[in-house]
Amino acid sequence: MIINGKILGEHILVHLKEEIKKGVAKGINPPRIVIFSVKPENETESFMKNKKKAAEFIGADFELVVYSKAPRFQTFVEKISSIAQRTDVNGIVIQEPLPSSLTTVTLFDYIPIEKEIEGFKKKSPYSYPIGLAVLTAIKQTYGQGDMDDVENILIRMERDTVFFKNVMKRKKVVLLGRGKTGGSPIGQLLRSVKIGYINLNSQTKNNAESFIDQADIVISAVGKKVITAPMLKSGVALYSVGMRKENGVWKGDYDDEEIATKAVAYTPTPGGIGPLNVAYLMHNLVEAWKSQHNID
Repeated sequence: MIINGKILGEHILVHLKEEIKKGVAKGINPPRIVIFSVKPENETESFMKNKKKAAEFIGADFELVVYSKAPRFQTFVEKISSIAQRTDVNGIVIQEPLPSSLTTVTLFDYIPIEKEIEGFKKKSPYSYPIGLAVLTAIKQTYGQGDMDDVENILIRMERDTVFFKNVMKRKKVVLLGRGKTGGSPIGQLLRSVKIGYINLNSQTKNNAESFIDQADIVISAVGKKVITAPMLKSGVALYSVGMRKENGVWKGDYDDEEIATKAVAYTPTPGGIGPLNVAYLMHNLVEAWKSQHNID
């Protein structure tokens, strides 16, 4: 089974478009997302274009604040704070990567919790989009019912925790990577829905492959080719979060064609986790907008 994140993401975006239409019909301005980026490279610009395209599709306003060179920290946070206070802004994203001079968790102190839609603030009302994307892929693999129904596609944390706890309790799950925008938030969301897992990363000393070849599920958030078919047992489910470019072509942490005969399900690259990640960011934006305007 190929988990087509592009189609799943489109289902979510169509649903969000209808939600916005309902609010606008009541005289409420559409949601606005603002993304901050510093010295973006081509890959980062590509990711931001995908977010802009999704925002425009659902009827949200999109605003981009780009710095061609690294600003002073104080200048940067003052700009973030100023925009965060605007009543027409409902969600703010600080696009990674950032220069080391700006990389600090205190950046999020300048964004109100109801507008920090990536879920990085403590006690955030929003779940990490990347984690929700992975959970959606798992649910598509092991779930029942109409998986084209947006209500079955969307992860509802309270409802779906029981599902994940029951379906995953006998499965061996391996998470590769622990980066702050990949492995770490995914791991936190796995724990929140009671999915136990083994985390392997660059500091893992011994027997990493022995964990992988026993795994029922492998979630890889590395950005390099780290998984090959001989490492896997038949019937494994593979979800690639990491991305790399090879000869100008986007690929994941495994080659799709190589692992296809071993995997019961896998996410392709491109078109797998990425579109779902963007769709859930837009979902968090719409939830923020509805909350800020008391829209049911």
